[in-house]
This record gives sequence, structure tokens and C-alpha cells, in this order.
Amino acid sequence: MTDDPFLHTLLPTSHDLGGFKVHRTLPHRERTMIGPFIFFDQMGPARLAPGGGIDVRPHPHINLATVTYLFAGAIDHRDSLGTFATIEPGAVNLMTAGKGITHSERSPAALRPDGPTLAGIQTWLALPTAREEMDATFEHVAASDIPAIYDDRIEARVIMGSLWGETSPVTRHSPTIYAHVRIGRGSASFPIGAEADERGIYLVGGDANIGGLPLLPQTMYVLKPGVEVTVRTEEGCDFMLCGGAPLDGPRHVFWNFVSSRRDRINQAKEDWKAGRFALPPDDHDEFIPLPEIPKTVSYP
Repeated sequence: MTDDPFLHTLLPTSHDLGGFKVHRTLPHRERTMIGPFIFFDQMGPARLAPGGGIDVRPHPHINLATVTYLFAGAIDHRDSLGTFATIEPGAVNLMTAGKGITHSERSPAALRPDGPTLAGIQTWLALPTAREEMDATFEHVAASDIPAIYDDRIEARVIMGSLWGETSPVTRHSPTIYAHVRIGRGSASFPIGAEADERGIYLVGGDANIGGLPLLPQTMYVLKPGVEVTVRTEEGCDFMLCGGAPLDGPRHVFWNFVSSRRDRINQAKEDWKAGRFALPPDDHDEFIPLPEIPKTVSYP
């Protein structure tokens, strides 16, 4: 047993969305951000009912970038820029909201008759102050373009930033690291360096420990700065590594809005209620209304 390498252990808040669960570890009262990461959700794993699927109606975002990464299933993305993109396992969707964007996320029609599967991670990255009001953009990076490192039963995929001698092509707006590590069944270990200022390890599933301290699934472990650790497993595991440099000041969160300024969030709320956000041109017949009490609330 070694000294505890963790600054925080963030237990999830879990929500049943009808057919699948979402486990949220950021934002958290103990820790608002890890690098630029201000929102961290695990979706599923789930098998939805035949004929069903997910239907996240159009909704708005400001002053953040969303990163979607799937382990199983597929999602059709549509946004107010006119983008249509289907994301599948291993690919990355990066939607930078900037001054404002709306989008929807739905199961593809072809997968609904048999009941679609769903498993993945969706994160939000707060933008640096100088880029909060940039023009909205969207990029899709295919799974084949995400760099991967293979060693025996280990596959480490660099979703964002530079790690282990590889650099992801996914745009980053501030110093960021983000990776998915999968270790097959059997005893193995994987070292985590201390280059990034802030780092979190999230166990998606399986059996893992650090220094003899067992990791719980759906839990975020924030590492102490400057401490190198090794993730060990006997049965195999999946985990995410996220983090980067501290952002340039605190951020506020209300529903789908993130900003360094409360007044900017209040303006976005009024703009959504007044219909001043454009909707996706091919998905505009419905939308999610502004909630009175959102599940994602403002910290601090």
C-alpha cells in the first residue's frame, strides 16, 4: 500500500433517463473542473427497447466545447450550423459552442427496429475567456484518425492533446489531455505520467487499482499534482484519463450554459426563452424548454 495519490474522489450522481442511466461526476461540489473539463457523463451501457432510441431534442449551448466519444452504438448529430454527422465507436465529435449553437442527438433510424445499444462518454470543456464568444464550429474525427498505442493486451487512444508520443488531430482550445485506455483480461499495468497540471482517472468498468487502492466504476479520481501513478488490473478494465492546465478563472454552469460571467448565462436563458437561438434546419419542429431547476447547477 502506498500513500493516497488522490486529491479528491468524486462519486457520481446517477439519473435514469428511461431505458438507460447517465452517471455524472463533473461538475461536483468538491471539484468544479479538472483542467478545462467541467462536465463528465457516462452514458449506459444499455440496450434500448426495440423500436426505441434516444431522442435528445434541440437545445442550446454557449461558451463551451462538447466532446462525444462512444464505446458502443451510434448517434446522429444535427446542429444549427447545418451539420449532420453520425458518430460511431472510437470516433470523436467536437462541437464548439462559442457565442451560441443548438443541436440534437438521436439514435439513427436504421438501428431502432432491433433496439439500439448505447455506451459512451460525453464531456464539456470550458473555453478560455478569450475564446468564449468565438464563432461556433463542429468537427468530426473518424476512429481511424485517432492515434492509438498498442502493447500486448493494452490499447491507449489519444482523444485530445499529446500523450505517449502521439498527438490527436482533434482541436483543443487550451492545454488538454484526454485518452481512453482499454486493458484486456489478465494481470497488467499502465503508468500515468505527471506532465499535466491537473489529471483525473475515471474507471468506466472492470477491475483496477492504484497503489493497492481499488478504483470504483463510475467514479472520478483527481490525482495530486506531480505524482506519477500506475493503474494495475487483474481482470482487465476500461478507464479514461482527462485533464490539462487550469483554466483562467472559475466558471458558472446553469443547465447547458457555461460562462465566466453570470450575466452572460442570464442573457442566454432569456435568448432561449425568447426564441433567439436558431434551431437545426433539419430538426426544428421541437425543442427542450428552459428548466426552472436544472440538474446541472451553478458552482460556485
